[in-house]
Amino acid sequence: MTPPTAEFVSIHALRKSFGPVEVLRGVELTFHRGEIHAFIGANGAGKSTLLGCLAGAEHPSSGTIVIEGKSFRSLTPRLAFEHGIGIIYQHFQVFDGLSVSDNIFLGKEIRRFGVVDATQQVKRSAALLRRLGVSLDPRTPLERLSIGERQVVEIARALHSEPKLLILDEPTAALSEREILALHNVVRNLAHQERLAVVYVTHLIEEIGAIADKVTILRDGAVVWTRKAGAVNPRIIAEAIAPSAKGTLRATMGQRVSSSALRMEAFCAPFTGPIDLDIQAGEIVGLYGLMGSGRTDLLECLIGARPLRAGQLFLNDKAVHIGSPRVARNRGMALVASDRKEQSMFGTLSAMENLLIPHLEGPARQRSTHIPMFRQTADRLKLSPNSPHLLGSRFSGGNAQKLVMGRWLLPGLNIKVLLLDEPTQGVDVGARSEIYRLLRIFVDQGGAVLLASSDPSEIIAVANRALILGSGEPLALLESETTEHELVRLAHSGFSLAGSERAQALEASAQ
Repeated sequence: MTPPTAEFVSIHALRKSFGPVEVLRGVELTFHRGEIHAFIGANGAGKSTLLGCLAGAEHPSSGTIVIEGKSFRSLTPRLAFEHGIGIIYQHFQVFDGLSVSDNIFLGKEIRRFGVVDATQQVKRSAALLRRLGVSLDPRTPLERLSIGERQVVEIARALHSEPKLLILDEPTAALSEREILALHNVVRNLAHQERLAVVYVTHLIEEIGAIADKVTILRDGAVVWTRKAGAVNPRIIAEAIAPSAKGTLRATMGQRVSSSALRMEAFCAPFTGPIDLDIQAGEIVGLYGLMGSGRTDLLECLIGARPLRAGQLFLNDKAVHIGSPRVARNRGMALVASDRKEQSMFGTLSAMENLLIPHLEGPARQRSTHIPMFRQTADRLKLSPNSPHLLGSRFSGGNAQKLVMGRWLLPGLNIKVLLLDEPTQGVDVGARSEIYRLLRIFVDQGGAVLLASSDPSEIIAVANRALILGSGEPLALLESETTEHELVRLAHSGFSLAGSERAQALEASAQ
C-alpha cells in the first residue's frame, strides 16, 4: 500500500460515562488518511460509544477530538458531517420502495427549479458506483438487491457527501463470503487510491489480516494497544481481547441427580442448528458467541417465539412441542429476553405490576395476595428500592433486571428451566453479583439454566459447561478448565465459515 498521509483525526484523553458507569476511559487514538484502521473488541468494550462520539451521536464527558488541527470538546452530527466524517451503521439506512439513486441522494436531492432532477441523480449515482467498481443500474429498485449490494449503496450514499474519514461499523456481519471479498476491494480502493481515512469495526479476528493496515484493541473502555496489522496474528489479537488468565467452568452443580431437564436432538431453529445438547437439573450451561452467532435465535425458538425447523425437544425426558411462550410457561420453561425496555419491562407500570404481570391468571389473581407476594419476592431479590408502587422506569438497570427475573421465581409457578439472554447487559457490578446469586439459588433447588452471553468472563464465572456458536452452528462444547481467551478464539475462528476455510478465502482476497 501507499504510505498513509498526515493524521486526519486524533482523540485525546476521551472519557464517557453513563451515570456512575464509565464506558470510555481516557482513549488515545489517531486516524490517518490513506489507511484502513481496524477496530476490534468484545461486546461492551466501548466501540459503539467511541464511534458515537466521532459521529456526533454521543457527547464525551471529557477529552478532545482534533480534526485537521481543530479541537472539539464534542461534536454534533452536523459538525461531524461538515468536517468530513461519515459513518455507515451496521443496521442499514437505505429503504425499499426507492431506487438505488433515490437512496443515494435521499435528503440531499439535486433540485432544479425546486423539482428533483432525477436524470442528474441517476447520472451522478452511476459515477459514484463506478468509483466503487460495481455495475449496478442506479434505477434498480432497492428491494431487488442482495445484502452486499445494499451495503455498496450505503457506501455510495456516504461518498456523495465527500467524507475524508469513513467509519464502517461491522460492515461484513450479514454478508456472504463473495460479498465480503467484493467489499474488501471497495474499501481498499477508497483508502489506498482515494486517500480516505477508514475506520473499520469488526468482530472477525481473521478479517484483520485481509483488510487492515493498522489494528486497535479496545477492552473495558480503554485502548490495549495499536499496532501494524502485519505485526500481529489472530492468537495475539484474541489474547488482547480476552487475556488468558485461567478460569474454570463450575465443576460442581446444584441438586444434579443425572436427570435431564431440557434436551435438544438435532434441534434446528430458523437460523441455528442442528444442536444436540442435554441440560441437567441443577446445571447452568453457557451459550457463547458473537453477534449473529444464533444465540437469540436458539433461545426464542426454544420458547416458542420462533418456528422449529427440524429436530426434537424434550423436557424431563418427554418429547414436547412448544408452539408459544404460553405453552412453554405451562411446561415449566421461561425466557428473560435481552432487551428489557422493548421486550420485558413496562416503564409505565408499577414494580408490583411488572413483577406479577405474567401470573395474573394464576397465583396472583386475588388482589389481596399482591402486596405479600411482592414483599416476599422483593426481599429475596434484594430489590432496591423495595417499593411496590414505584414505576418500572424509575429502577436502575440491575434492579429492573431483578424484577424481570423475579417473575419466574415466584412460588407456585413451577418454572424448572430458565433461558437467559444477556442477563447482565447494562448492569453494574453489584447487581451482577446479586443476579448470579439468584441463579445459584435456582439451580441449587433443581432448576436448569441456559444462559446466552457475549461476555466470556460471565460464562467462566457462572457456567458448568459452555456451548460455542458461530454463524448458527455449534463449534465446541467445553466441559472443564478453559479461558476467556479460548472462548473468544473459538467464537471468532468459526464465525462464518469453518475457521481454515474462511481464513483461506480472506487471505486470497488480500493478494
